Amino acid sequence: TKLPTVALPAADPTVAFTVVYDDEHVIVVDKPAGLVVHPGAGKPDGTLVNGLLAQYPELAEVGEAHRPGIVHRLDIGTSGLMVVARSIRAYHALVFALGQRDVARVYRTLVWGHLANPNGVIDAPIGRDHRDPMRMGVVVDGKSARTRYAVLATYSTPAAASSLECRLETGRTHQIRVHLQHIRHPLLGDPVYRRGTRHGLAFPRQALHAAELTLVHPRSGQ
Repeated sequence: TKLPTVALPAADPTVAFTVVYDDEHVIVVDKPAGLVVHPGAGKPDGTLVNGLLAQYPELAEVGEAHRPGIVHRLDIGTSGLMVVARSIRAYHALVFALGQRDVARVYRTLVWGHLANPNGVIDAPIGRDHRDPMRMGVVVDGKSARTRYAVLATYSTPAAASSLECRLETGRTHQIRVHLQHIRHPLLGDPVYRRGTRHGLAFPRQALHAAELTLVHPRSGQ
């Protein structure tokens, strides 16, 4: 049987994002909140990939046809740094490095409440929520997941909240959001794992930003 052909997404120069760094092998972008990474069900265009193809048409030859150059993703509501492979060599090197957990990612977030400990590790398996398969959750039969956090600041007004730095030791779907909700300190503005507002304080998006990305360059080794 012949496999169906996957259409390459169309280039769209109107998609807005910031390029932080680029060379012949890698591109690092600062993805704004609200931008989907690649086309999928219900979102055929207007994604980061459409915008990348307008600036870097050579990406069409790198990786999977429906998401060229993409080696990892950020949720639509999460902003921050993403690395994109610009060459086939970089694509395979980055996919391998991510699989080996050799890419360090640091996130900043705002959560409800004040944590009992200023530093800690949340070690709890994550999988599909048994009560709602559209959500992820901490479940006994999930995959191992570890999130390391440090409290950067605490706030009392207009509501009790804390600013955290989170470091991923694994990369499960919605990991930070699920883990912080699990310890009863969900993200401000999270539409899935903490609906609504507290104390009348609304936040326009989920308060999660990919602030740092550390990796070995696939060509130079730096």
